[in-house]
Amino acid sequence: MTSVNRIVMLRGIPGFRDLLPFNRLAGLRGVSNVRHIDLPDADLERLKASCGTGKATFITPNHPEFFTDWMIDKEIVSQVSPLTASWATNGVVNGLGRIMQKFWLANNLIAQIPGNSGAAKEHSVAWALKGHGVLLHPEGGVGWHANVVAPLLPGAVEMGLEALRRGRATDPDFRVWIAPVVWKLAFTGNVEAALAKECAYVEKSLKMERQATDTLPQRVHHVYSTLLTRDEAACGIQSDEGATYAERRKALVTELGHRLRESISADTASIDTAEILRRARRWQREKAGDADGQKEVRALADTIQRLQRVGTWASANPRITQEEIAEHLKRIRNDYCRNGLRDTMNRFVPQPAGPRCAHIRVPEALGLHAYAGSIDDAVAELHRRMQETVTSTVTELAAKGSFIFYPNPFYRH
Repeated sequence: MTSVNRIVMLRGIPGFRDLLPFNRLAGLRGVSNVRHIDLPDADLERLKASCGTGKATFITPNHPEFFTDWMIDKEIVSQVSPLTASWATNGVVNGLGRIMQKFWLANNLIAQIPGNSGAAKEHSVAWALKGHGVLLHPEGGVGWHANVVAPLLPGAVEMGLEALRRGRATDPDFRVWIAPVVWKLAFTGNVEAALAKECAYVEKSLKMERQATDTLPQRVHHVYSTLLTRDEAACGIQSDEGATYAERRKALVTELGHRLRESISADTASIDTAEILRRARRWQREKAGDADGQKEVRALADTIQRLQRVGTWASANPRITQEEIAEHLKRIRNDYCRNGLRDTMNRFVPQPAGPRCAHIRVPEALGLHAYAGSIDDAVAELHRRMQETVTSTVTELAAKGSFIFYPNPFYRH
């Protein structure tokens, strides 16, 4: 993708992007509608220092939004390591037909195939050893929660250590960097009307009655609460009307975890939900011939993962921003709305409610060549640096008045 095409996809075409009816067309408005990029020189130089010949660099951005991630990631690496290879899910690289597969491969995308990532890792290590960057999102899939960095996967650290082993075989001073990047998107104005319109679409799509007196955040909370009631009913569980959304969600996840453990005959009751899901994925690979068991395990695992996508962070603060409301709506549409082409397009190319600024920051890179801790320790340290930078960026923007706040209905409700 050329730099001109990338800029148009991000920012749109001046003179058309704010003029009716042209601003209704994503190609003129900018598909991602990111009008401004805030990347301080010091942060850019910090990232540049980790890239280049004589070192292997694994760039690890956070993953708050689908499609826009590709646009912003390309914008960043074009300035520090233009030949960077990027990881993407197998469904994106290979699942959209031959034309799109050819496009993605031409843009140096690496297909991540669950349970069969050996070839992707080998290519990544070899590419990094040539002095080119390798970009992958350590959070895995998009969670639609930009203020919170999800638990990280160890792949970048594992590949980095392998690159270090090979690099040191010929150069005792060879260096390997894990270079984190975080970005936070903020609307440039009040987009409540557009968010309310999208919420109305979600309510209609999911056949829900709108409460006339509800505020926009309350409408979103009502949608989630109703969806949770439906999930409880599907599992034969009576809703606890006196419990908060977070309490009900936790109870349902716990019950489904018990059922999943029984379905795969897990040998202990003490394992946590994350481990149960890992064992369930392994069970599905090993029991490919058990059609009925596959259906049951897949349904339980999918429901647990869907419920977990609204974490404790949703109810942690008494206030909620328009950006967080937008994330809730996108998550609902991705997870629950399946009404034809419009929803399919939204999953692959979600449209924002209005113009935005991408605030990009670069935490200090983690030098594996100078790190003596374990893989788990390195992953934890990477997570700490990313989360601290996200939190400080959000705090900085809030102090500048960049957000519009509402009372958060998930807080204690």
